[in-house]
Order: sequence, then structure tokens, then C-alpha cells
Amino acid sequence: MAARDILAKLRHDRPLSVEDLQWIAAALADGRLSDAQAGAFAMGVCRSGLDEAGRVALTQAMCASGTVLQWDLDKPVLDKHSTGGVGDCVSLVLAPALAACGAYVPMISGRGLGHTGGTLDKMEAIPGVGVMLEEARLRRVVADVGCAIVGATGDIAPADKRLYAVRDVTSTVDSLDLICASILSKKLAAGLEGLVLDVKVGSGAFMKDIEAARALAQALVGTANAAGCPTQAVLSDMNQPLVPSLGNALEVAEVMEVLTGVHAGPIVDLCAALGGALLDRADLAADAETGEEMIREVISDGRAAERFGAMVAALGGPVRFVEQWQRFLPEATVLREVPAPESGVVQNIDGAALGMAVVDLGGGRMVESDPVDPAVGLAEVVRLGTRVRKGQPLARVHAARPAQADAAVAAVQAAITLGETAPAPLPLIIERVG
Repeated sequence: MAARDILAKLRHDRPLSVEDLQWIAAALADGRLSDAQAGAFAMGVCRSGLDEAGRVALTQAMCASGTVLQWDLDKPVLDKHSTGGVGDCVSLVLAPALAACGAYVPMISGRGLGHTGGTLDKMEAIPGVGVMLEEARLRRVVADVGCAIVGATGDIAPADKRLYAVRDVTSTVDSLDLICASILSKKLAAGLEGLVLDVKVGSGAFMKDIEAARALAQALVGTANAAGCPTQAVLSDMNQPLVPSLGNALEVAEVMEVLTGVHAGPIVDLCAALGGALLDRADLAADAETGEEMIREVISDGRAAERFGAMVAALGGPVRFVEQWQRFLPEATVLREVPAPESGVVQNIDGAALGMAVVDLGGGRMVESDPVDPAVGLAEVVRLGTRVRKGQPLARVHAARPAQADAAVAAVQAAITLGETAPAPLPLIIERVG
């Protein structure tokens, strides 16, 4: 079978067979498909699309292009995936909470790119933590602790790694079919028995409107279930940061305050919704409502914090991180308040602009090779509907250099709109799919 024959089918809008897609995935992984051909395939799928059967076949073929983990554990293997937002550190709370409820969670995560933060970057803000584990060590950590937040090795869905790099430079990232195959091939390769998807919608998300977010959620849920992984999705609001901090160490600090009972807030509500759905589906809870209460209980009574601390230690971090986390997290050298330019009510927050302000501070990356400063970011970001006086802080900038702090102050002021009246409140959980 030649690549040109498959590409000709795409060019003439003819459906691809399961065998076609299996060949493409294998050829992506072993190098038989050239970069030019991979780009042509991505563009062809982006232009013509795949039917549901084709989307499932591509996902399964990309999953099978590398190692597929098999588990022999006494409780279900579960996971969660987010489509990306700002101030979104749910994974760091939910993974240990699920483990405390009896699940096993091998959470294969990614790094930040563009305006959104990366779960792996947040974990690596903790001194000593290493997230790239060989399979044997990953199995030990999951079995002993119950959860491990790690990166995908080269053996996990190598076809996706190759295709994703091509999509990034051929303007085909936003293909619904390729998004589904990319996300789910890695999750299926983790050997999951249940998955919940947090599909973000709003100014801080990639999906800005509800219809696009709903279409993505439906495609992901349909594809995952057809591929054999019980999956459902939650559409959640991302018109403001989930926690009032953006930046790797700053978000870890928010997580620790949640896990140690300093405060709760929307992140606990979202963790409960996502975790409750998973526990119900995996028969670890009588129903979703009971599952939600279980998640809240293990967060409030410290059992999730214990699991988080054990995971940090197992990944090479400080043994007593939970008890002494303030002394371990890196701190920025320049702090600057962002004064409100006028009095008013916070009517709108451009989450993507806030995220890019953190990138410009050095806390994120535009390309995969960019270094990341874990200490920088934004803290104490005001919430929608807050009334402020002129000069009152809208946020606090954590920077490495004064010039970067000055630029971030201006960016935050431009990203937050003040007016006379409060915006209509939006629900955190917009709807559920599947």
C-alpha cells in the first residue's frame, strides 16, 4: 500500500478504510511516511474530515502504534483530560483525590503551549520532581501510591507525536478528527477503564463558544466509547481563571492551600463534578452525587493531600512537601501590584491575554523548546463581578526583572474590563455530555 494512493483518496473526497488509517498510523510511527506526506494527510483530513468510523479507526491505530499498558490491579484504572485553560490546576487535586477514593490514576499529561499552562510544568515546579518515568517505575508508583502524574514516553502513541508536530506547522491543529485521535490515542494507550473529559469554553479556553465546545465533547465521547473506553464529558466555564493564580509554582501553591484546607472555591466544585462522574461509572460510588461527596470528603479531611505528598516523594520530590510546601516552592524576585486604572465592576476577563502575559514573563512557552521559569506569573487575580476602586489591585505580578513586571502590569490592565454593572453570572458546570 502506497501513501500516494491513500492521499489520492483524500484529495478526491473518498472515504478511507480501516486498513488505510492503520497503515498511515504505522507509517507515521516507523518513518515510512515523509513529513510532506504527513502534512498532506493532516491537511486532507482537515479539509474533508473523517466519518465516525474513520475517527475511531484512526484513534485506535495511533494508540496501537506504540506500547499499550495493561494493568493487573484490584481497582479500576481511571483518568481525566482537560482541553486547556488558565489557572486550571484540577489534575493536581483530582488525581490524588481519586486515588484516595480507591481508584488507580496513571495520568499521562502534557506541557504548556500557547496561553495555557501545562500540568507537567506545574509538577516540575516542585524541586526534585521528575515526570518522565520508564514503564516499570510508573507501574510501581501507581501501585504503591494510587496515582502518578507523568509525561508520555516515546513508546506511547508515537504516531501522535509525529503527527502533532506536523499539525503544528501546517495549520491543521483545529481539525476535530485529529484532535480526537491525538487526545484519545494517548489516553487509550494508558490502559484506562474510565475517562472523564473537562472541555473548557470561554475567553481562557481554546473553544470560545458553546457550540464548538459541545461538538468537540460529543466527538470525543463518541470516539472514546466506540473505542472501548467508557467516557463522559463536562463542559465547564473558562471565562475567568479557575483559581486566582496563573504560573507554575503559584498554581501549585493554590493546590496546596486547597489540599490542606486553607480554602476551597470553584476548583473543588469542578473536581467533585469530574471525579463523581468517574467514581459512578467505575462502580466506586453508588451514583454521581455520592461520588461527588466522596471527592469533597477526601479533599477536606486530608486524605487527598497524603496521596499527593506520597506521589511527590515517589517522583523524586521532598518527602515532607505537604507539611512544608512554602519553603520548597521557588519565588520570584520582583513583585508588582496591578492598579485598577479606574473605579468600576469587573465585567470581562480576557483569559487568553492573561495567559500570554505569563508566557511573556517566562512562565510558559510558544514552542516546545522554550525554557520555563517556574516562579513567575500572576496571583490574586480579581473575579468577575468584583467592584474595585481606582488604584485598588487587580492582580499581583511575580516577575524575574522589573521591565517584565512593567509589561505584565500593562497587559493585565488591558485584559480586564471595568464597567458600571456586574455581568450575568455563569454556571461553572455548563452541561454534561454522555
